[in-house]
Amino acid sequence: MKDTKLPTIKEIAKQLNVSVSTVSRALHDHPGIGLRTRMRVQQLAQQLNYEPNQTAIFFKQRRTFTIGVVIPNLKEEFFSQAIDGIEETASSNKYSVLISQSKDDLERERRIITTLKNNRVDGIIVSLSKQTTTYDHFTALKKYNIPVVFFDRVPSLPDFNKVYSNMNSGTREAIEFLIEKGHRRIGVLNGPEQMRSSKERTETYKQILIKRRLKIDMGLVAHTDLTRESTWKAMQDLLSQRPRPTAIVAINDYIALDAMQYARQQRLKINKDICFVSYANLPITSYLENPPMASVEQYPYDQGAQAAGMLINILSEEEKPTRPDEPETFQNIVINGQLIIHGKR
Repeated sequence: MKDTKLPTIKEIAKQLNVSVSTVSRALHDHPGIGLRTRMRVQQLAQQLNYEPNQTAIFFKQRRTFTIGVVIPNLKEEFFSQAIDGIEETASSNKYSVLISQSKDDLERERRIITTLKNNRVDGIIVSLSKQTTTYDHFTALKKYNIPVVFFDRVPSLPDFNKVYSNMNSGTREAIEFLIEKGHRRIGVLNGPEQMRSSKERTETYKQILIKRRLKIDMGLVAHTDLTRESTWKAMQDLLSQRPRPTAIVAINDYIALDAMQYARQQRLKINKDICFVSYANLPITSYLENPPMASVEQYPYDQGAQAAGMLINILSEEEKPTRPDEPETFQNIVINGQLIIHGKR
């Protein structure tokens, strides 16, 4: 039977009658090793098809150069773009990426975090599931020295590293745009009530109506759990209001598409009988005959790239000595959204 055992540094050292440390330094072009010895070691290593034992190297460096990423759903183009930004930044810094989907399920998210921890990832980037309101599975990672950076869907608490879009500025632009177009009954098709972004969107909505001296009717604020069935039920509630809304701000482009489909079934003409503004400004909307009137660009690629950059910087800082009494600091990057108007309406 053919011997498939991989060659080792010890085998190279034995054949050349030199020490293991000499072979190791010669393979790394250490200036303390003579040129002739370096060439002999490297030539034999090449002949034997020697490859470094990455596990041993990682163990010595206490690094795997792997980042875990947890997102709600890879099918959503927003998260696909964010992953692109994460991978580009990670790759340019010689990190690999492991991607997992929580499917918006808290228990699945918990299991993924445990698996990533057990696989010795150096750090984790997360966009929270819609069910996540407690963060003990993330704070528990501190004792394993695994830093976490959240993006897009981030915790409302201050003691976390975050990269996210400014929901207030985007919502303000969207509602002001509709008011300028003459709308006075503006509905909000919001996400799950427990999500930070949903709460911020509702508060900004009320602030603008107060500023514009328009009546606040909370019957015009509906919530969806992000499924089509829930979105249709929310639309049914919104359209049952009297008078019904003439415009709706939807939590994202996919929810807007489900809402528009329901409106068509009610024989309403999109952006005539009822108008829509959404979030994310995904490319898919450019293929629609009647896309939302406008969409708030949230720059998912930049969010992902900046989250990866933040995490890699944190990992680099960990190599520097710190005082035992030095308090932990947390970073926040807030990206301002921009309202993109789709054509002339």
